[in-house]
Amino acid sequence: MFKFIDLFAGIGGFRIAFEEAGGQCVFSSEIDSHAKEVYEKNFKDEPYGDITKIPSSNIPDHDVLCAGFPCQPFSIGGYRKGFEDTRGTLFFEIARIIRDKQPSAIILENVSGITSHDHGKTIDTIMNTLDELGYHAEFKIMNAKDYGVPQNRNRWYCVGFKKGLGVLFNQSPKKPDNSSQLIFEFPNTKELEFTLNEIISDKEIKEYEVSQKAQENIEKFLEEFKGSDKYNDDYPIIANNIRPSRCHLSSTGISPCLTAKMGTGGNNIPVVVKHKRKLTEKECLKLMGFPEWFDIKPNNQQSYKQIGNSVVVPVISSLATRIAEVLQKTKLLV
Repeated sequence: MFKFIDLFAGIGGFRIAFEEAGGQCVFSSEIDSHAKEVYEKNFKDEPYGDITKIPSSNIPDHDVLCAGFPCQPFSIGGYRKGFEDTRGTLFFEIARIIRDKQPSAIILENVSGITSHDHGKTIDTIMNTLDELGYHAEFKIMNAKDYGVPQNRNRWYCVGFKKGLGVLFNQSPKKPDNSSQLIFEFPNTKELEFTLNEIISDKEIKEYEVSQKAQENIEKFLEEFKGSDKYNDDYPIIANNIRPSRCHLSSTGISPCLTAKMGTGGNNIPVVVKHKRKLTEKECLKLMGFPEWFDIKPNNQQSYKQIGNSVVVPVISSLATRIAEVLQKTKLLV
């Protein structure tokens, strides 16, 4: 068993994945009171609050630091001052804890746009900071639909190990010195493990019905697609952003990206066209790879927001398993 901490924990996607990989969560932190409530309900463990107010000395020692942190502009980012460049951002809190606690490994998640944010200065600052703190880190953009989950969700994943462990990455230009060299490999793409047909309930659910106006907008929009190769009755038709001239359509068996904007109103929640209703929270959770036992409030805007803010559990699991395997080989863990 290894120990990990869950920063910017949300509703616990990282925790599910790392516990499945054999880890023990020894600390979690989340500032949103609604997300904390869901987290405590499912894990019987209330996260600490604002990480900016928690001294490193109050955080237990751990082997892996997990953080799906919000992306904020760096006020002086990109000037290669490493740790100093991150002050005033939430990434600084991650860097502070890494510096003070020195975990063996880290895993970070963010939107894919972080790589181009501020003309690349933000990602340069993050990677320079991790290097300065003594970590060899690499990142990869991974789309959930390419890793077994039918959702078009592109995200940035960064994995790092303390340099003293001597871990190399499969995408690193440096070749192993010998056959016993520790290698971390980002997972290869794979086929879908389940489909939209298996996720979406084939029934009408009155409390999830969209407005009459939204239904009219959908029908008007679909007229343009019927009879074309973009319209496929073999798949559930999913539409989102149902407003005049702003409909989007998925008829490929892949869901559009679920975002936190789902919590800002029904127009942003994907709609099952056949039944003229929103996806339920349970259906959305399945599109994020959450297990059946996970419990969240039904028909609740905060629940949609929390799901859209979360991580795709199977993608994190594929990384967590590989991190655990590398750490096991280092023989540093009890």
